[in-house]
Amino acid sequence: MINVTQSFLPPIQEFEAILKRAWDKKWITNRGELLLELEAELATYLGVSNFFITTNGTLPLQIALKTLGITKEVITTPFSYVATTSAIIWENCTPVFVDIERDMLTIDPAKLEAAITENTQAILATHVFGNPCDVEAIQEIAEKHNLKVIYDAAHCFAVTYKGKSIFEYGDVISTSFHATKLFHTGEGGAIFVPNDALYKKCYYHHNFGHNGPLDYHGLGVNAKASEMQAAMGLSVLPYIDTIIAKRKLLTETYETLLKDNPHLSLFEFREFAEKNYSYMPVIFKDEAHMHIVLEKLAAVQIFPRRYFYPSLNKLPYLDKSVSMPISEDICSKILCLPLYFELEKQQVVEICSIINSL
Repeated sequence: MINVTQSFLPPIQEFEAILKRAWDKKWITNRGELLLELEAELATYLGVSNFFITTNGTLPLQIALKTLGITKEVITTPFSYVATTSAIIWENCTPVFVDIERDMLTIDPAKLEAAITENTQAILATHVFGNPCDVEAIQEIAEKHNLKVIYDAAHCFAVTYKGKSIFEYGDVISTSFHATKLFHTGEGGAIFVPNDALYKKCYYHHNFGHNGPLDYHGLGVNAKASEMQAAMGLSVLPYIDTIIAKRKLLTETYETLLKDNPHLSLFEFREFAEKNYSYMPVIFKDEAHMHIVLEKLAAVQIFPRRYFYPSLNKLPYLDKSVSMPISEDICSKILCLPLYFELEKQQVVEICSIINSL
């Protein structure tokens, strides 16, 4: 069976050796030695500062909204995982959808200003499949209208734009270290906050509001990661360049074999951005052909994923009368094909052979 993804697992002996350090100290949570070590290594690898690891990649979005004082309308994308929209609603804010660029799949800056009202307080956009949003255009509009910018960068480990980590663009940036991600800690994530003062506020919000063991800065939640998660991250990180290189090879194989298929297209990657090869999406000419491909692949135990589906403006708990025609069209006919470290090139060749035969 070939699934859309498979978690990279380092040799278990290496994981156990790192985890034993926490066992020996009997310190398994509350920002122990392993977590601090992982943060230091990630800071060096990514070339960033002012971030901390969290227990997942969704809580940082909620912490961002809370810390920035967002209580009203948030402009967001309909083409993302459900966590982007649910975080907005969970924090009692109102999502206002803006459609996407058909070629890039990211939120369309040309449509942003028409959606801004007197109640708009922030833009929460998603870097899709590791492809950065038009961060410069978004920042210009945000500054013009005094809006905050939050990015869901769940797919963006190691992505750079114009030589700088994508985690350095925006007021607050969230990423995911979920088991399905390029770099992972089993479950996990991180929050990046370029501004020093805002970083400190986000930091205490993720730990119950603590200011030391007895005092409190204010309201907080528990978003801390454990030493078990940190041990997984420390054992995965040494392999990350090898992981990316393998995924690059597989991605280029897909692209070569599928480029002449008249029934599908690939999305465009933004100029000056460095890829991380986190996903392999293909967009079919119509939904019917996509379903044919899904069925034929499933018949031989190959399982791509309709990622993303549905368009988030069609979530059952929202007003479905809101129309986002580009996002809805793309969602109806996009598939992410299998892509993971242990997938073999010959398996990619076989997948492409089936797709090209239909």
